[in-house]
Amino acid sequence: MRRKPIELAAVATAAVPGLTPTAVSSAPDDPADFDSALLLDSEGKRWRVRSPRHAEASARLETEFLVLRAFAPAIRAELPFLMPTVAGSVRLGTLSTFVYSHLAGSTRSVEDLTAGPAPLAREIGAALAAIHDLPRSLVSNADLPSYTPNEFRQRRLNELDQAATTGKIPSALLLRWEHAMEDVSLWRFNPCVVHGDLHEDNLLVEGQRVTAVTGWTDLRIGDPADDFAWLVASNEQDFVDAVLAGYTASRRDTPDAHLLRRAALSAEFALAQYLVKGIAAGDAEMVAEAEGMLETLAADIAEHGGQPISVEPQPPIQPGQTADVAPADSGAGTASDSPYPEGQPRTGSSTQEALDGGPAAGMPAVTVVPVPVQPSVSAIPLPAQAAVHVTRIPEAPAAAARGEGVPATEHGSDTASPADADQGAGRAGDDTSTAALSVIKTNPGQ
Repeated sequence: MRRKPIELAAVATAAVPGLTPTAVSSAPDDPADFDSALLLDSEGKRWRVRSPRHAEASARLETEFLVLRAFAPAIRAELPFLMPTVAGSVRLGTLSTFVYSHLAGSTRSVEDLTAGPAPLAREIGAALAAIHDLPRSLVSNADLPSYTPNEFRQRRLNELDQAATTGKIPSALLLRWEHAMEDVSLWRFNPCVVHGDLHEDNLLVEGQRVTAVTGWTDLRIGDPADDFAWLVASNEQDFVDAVLAGYTASRRDTPDAHLLRRAALSAEFALAQYLVKGIAAGDAEMVAEAEGMLETLAADIAEHGGQPISVEPQPPIQPGQTADVAPADSGAGTASDSPYPEGQPRTGSSTQEALDGGPAAGMPAVTVVPVPVQPSVSAIPLPAQAAVHVTRIPEAPAAAARGEGVPATEHGSDTASPADADQGAGRAGDDTSTAALSVIKTNPGQ
C-alpha cells in the first residue's frame, strides 16, 4: 500500500526528533520500490523522506546507509557534487524509512536535460567520471558486490535465461540480446566503481551545474556502461555525445571503445528486468506495462534496425528462425573459443528452449528399438578325463633282483640286499636312512 506524502511527514517526525513539518509535497522516485516526499520544517529547512514498499527496497536503503557512512569527509571533498546525509530512520514493522537532509537543486526530466545547454551535459559527464574514479577500496571495504568483466557478462546471460522462461519477450529481442552477450569482444572493459541506479531522478541540477547525486542503493564494482544506459535510452545522440565528451575529458582512465554499445544493451535489457520484477511481485499492471514496452521496442528495431549493440554483426533473422545451437559432437566451441568461464559451461540455454517451445520442440521423438534377446551360450559337457595317468611298474622277482651267485639275506642280517637298493632308487630323492649303509662286522677278539 502506498503512503501519501502527509503520512510520510508523520513518519519523519518519529525519525528525526524535533522535526516539525509545515509543508509537504511528493517527490519523484522509483515508484515500484519507494514512496518519497519533500518536507519543509518550521525553520525553513528542507528534508527528504524515502519509505520502501517491500523488503528488498528496505534492504537497499539500509545498504545505502552503509555506503554513505563509507564516504569519509576527505572523499566527499574531492567530488564535484554533494551527497546525501542520513538524518534519522524509523522501523515500521519489517521496513525501515530514512530521512535525509535536503540538498540544493531539483530534478529535471530527460526531455529537459537533453534540451538543456551543452555545459550541463558536460557537467553530467564530469559527475559520472568522478563516480567511476572513486577508489575501489570504498566498495570492497563496505562488502559490496564486485564483478570482473566475465562474471558480469555471465550474470547478464543468467538473467537473460530467466527472462526467456517467462515466455513474454519477443523472440527477435531474445536473439538480439543473446548474440550481443555472447560477443566476447564487446565485454573487454576495466571494472570500476559504478553508481548502479543512475537516472534523471537521482541528479539534482541548479542552472548549468549538477549540485548533488542521490540514490546510492546499488553501488558496486562493475561495468561503467550501466551508468550510461539512461542517457542512451533518451535517443538524443547530440546530448549523449556531449556527456561522453565531458566524461572522457574528466576520467583518469580512457573509456573503452564499446562503452555506448553496452549502455544501449543495458537500456534495452532493463525492460526484461522490469518484466521479471513485475512477475515476481505479482503486479499485473507492471507486467502489462513491461510487455507493451517490449513489443514497442521489438517493432522499432524491426522497422529501423535499432542502436548497434554487437561488435560482430548479427546474422539476418528469417521469419520463424530460432537461434542455432551447435550439436555436442560437432566440434564447435572448443575450450579456447568458449566465451563462458571455466567450470561454468552454458550447454543448455533456456533462451533457446523458450524460443523453440521447450527442450525438445521441433525434434522427432526418439524411437527405441528393442534389441532381440540372444540365446544363452550352450555349454557342451566334455567327457571326464583322468587328471594323471599312472602306469604301475611291475614288481621284479626277488631272485632276479638278487642276481646270480649272491646269497640271500638271512632274517635278522644287518646287511642290505641289492634289491633293497634298487627299490630305494625309485623314491623321490636320495635315501639317507641307515638302511642304505652296509654294516661290516668285526671280530672283537682281534
